[in-house]
Amino acid sequence: MQVISVISTKGGVGKTTVAANLGGFLADAGLRVLLLDLDMQPTLSSYYELQHRASGGIYELLAFNERDVGNLASRTIIDGLDIVVSNDEHRQLNMLLLHAPDGRLRLRNLLSVFRSRYDLVLIDTQGARSVMLEMAVLASGLSVSPVTPEILAAREMRRGTLQLLDDIGPYRRLGIEPPPLRLLINRIPGVSSNARLLQQTLRLVFAEQAGVSVMRTEVPAIEAFPRAATQGLPVHRVEYRRPSGRVAPTALETVRGIAEELCPQWHDRFERVGGKLGRRSPRREAGHG
Repeated sequence: MQVISVISTKGGVGKTTVAANLGGFLADAGLRVLLLDLDMQPTLSSYYELQHRASGGIYELLAFNERDVGNLASRTIIDGLDIVVSNDEHRQLNMLLLHAPDGRLRLRNLLSVFRSRYDLVLIDTQGARSVMLEMAVLASGLSVSPVTPEILAAREMRRGTLQLLDDIGPYRRLGIEPPPLRLLINRIPGVSSNARLLQQTLRLVFAEQAGVSVMRTEVPAIEAFPRAATQGLPVHRVEYRRPSGRVAPTALETVRGIAEELCPQWHDRFERVGGKLGRRSPRREAGHG
């Protein structure tokens, strides 16, 4: 079972959108996917309509060490995609885990209950430094951090997310390696010299930094993402309309690229997702439609 956390100490960079759509794509590819919503603002928990709502959620998992998957995992309308919803209404988990002896390792120790049921666990996190965020990273085999092509976002990523990875380094003494970090450049405007310069700078800065790399896939600021959120569907299932005058990857191509880089072991399943949906036609490539 692969475990991927979507992390950033900065809010509003697109963590939930990436987690929801990557999960939907991988479920469409035939994988058994579980979303864990560790954000106290439960956006991911309300992204997809639920076919079945489990009696428990993240609070029962982390506060009571609940191990019955049937009491934890709710089924979404996407076949093969389940979610453990965020239900810490009184925001008690951070304080509970902060003072628990196993606080930062609790999720890592509990994930084995899902191993027989799922191929992949995707963890969505809060956009702030917290014990919950550190716990998610320590439970992961790989972390991906969306970063928008803006100077302040890049500075916060270095000061916050990368510092977090340095701070959990001492867990190596327990045999726990911090996961590799993949930076996903997100919401790239169609025309912006500053954004292009920042993209190039990010790639140069992290080209030789151990454990950190910038993904080849880049997410354009396309209209499909906000429309998908209002419809509760993955972006590759939503009609794509390119902003006037700009050629960009379709939503399906973008999500497939993210999946290819993060989960290459399932490559053979990805080309089947969506069929011809989202593939460029000569008419689209010429800027029509």
